[in-house]
Amino acid sequence: MPSKTKAKRRKVNPLSLSFLDVMFCGFGAVILIFLILDHASTISPVNQSPELTAEINLLQEEVREGELGLVQIRNIVSDVSFEVVDAQGLARQVQEQIDTFLQELAALENSSLATEEDIAKLRADIQSLEEELLRLQANALEYEGSNVRQFLGDGNRQYLSGLFLGGQRILILMDSSASMLDSSLVNIIRTRNMSNERKRNAPKWLRAVNSVDWISTQLPITSQYQIWNFSTEYASVLPGTEDMWLEVADREQLDEAIENVKDIVPEDGTNMEQVFRGVANMSPLPDNIFLITDGLPTINDRGSVKALVTPSERMELFEDAVEQLPNGIPVNIILMPLEGDPSAAAVFWQLAQYTQGSFLTPSKDWP
Repeated sequence: MPSKTKAKRRKVNPLSLSFLDVMFCGFGAVILIFLILDHASTISPVNQSPELTAEINLLQEEVREGELGLVQIRNIVSDVSFEVVDAQGLARQVQEQIDTFLQELAALENSSLATEEDIAKLRADIQSLEEELLRLQANALEYEGSNVRQFLGDGNRQYLSGLFLGGQRILILMDSSASMLDSSLVNIIRTRNMSNERKRNAPKWLRAVNSVDWISTQLPITSQYQIWNFSTEYASVLPGTEDMWLEVADREQLDEAIENVKDIVPEDGTNMEQVFRGVANMSPLPDNIFLITDGLPTINDRGSVKALVTPSERMELFEDAVEQLPNGIPVNIILMPLEGDPSAAAVFWQLAQYTQGSFLTPSKDWP
């Protein structure tokens, strides 16, 4: 009995043996194929491209150079900041010396004991100091680069306003017609019938007066100036000096001119043709003009005054006036607001662009 049981255990099922052989052979084949395959094809081709590798190396080198350049620029900016401070400090010292010399000059001119030689020597010293001051100011602006408030382009330009404030002979033309009393036509008519004191204190007119005052404080001390007000006629704010260039260095005279501006009463219409012809007749001609106005002209030299001047007629009057202006003089325009004159801004902007001047429409709190 036991022998029969052992004989049964030794019997093997042929079907089961064949299945295991097939499974093992299959796994072996898979392993063999896995080993034979080229796994290098899964590596990124970037590492195999010499062109891309070279470009990456070049970019990395540029980054390193840029970081090094940034450090150098920071060091340069630090050095320049010290130079700007030094230049500004020296400029203040020179300005103080100029003020002292001007006071001494005024005292010598009023003294009967002063000789012409003493006065001439003091004038020469003042001129030398003024030239040194301009040089220091130019150096300070040059060091400060493209700062929007102290930019040095074609000249000393105040970029808060955009106005070119340089020149040797600077002419300020101030519109003193009745429209300068207010920006609204109704209020213009109302204010025009009030007292002269109320007219002088009209907000719009005060802004025009303050604009002239501000410009006068920005004039180069070595330059000359003239201030005309115009309506139907034009005249200098210092009577009898229409054909003369006045010295900015004469501070008492400049203060008197500004005080006279404050005494002007706006009235009548606007004749630009006459005042522009007066500019053309100046000798020598100005090399910078400031025009403070609020709109297109309403009359011309032929004296034709109409109760109502249409926009097209005002445009013709403006074109006739511009023809009188000499060429090559920048016209910097400060345009005050005025109701009912929509073409003014466009044509005055074109005039500023054509003459290489500046155009400014100020806010109510400027300057």
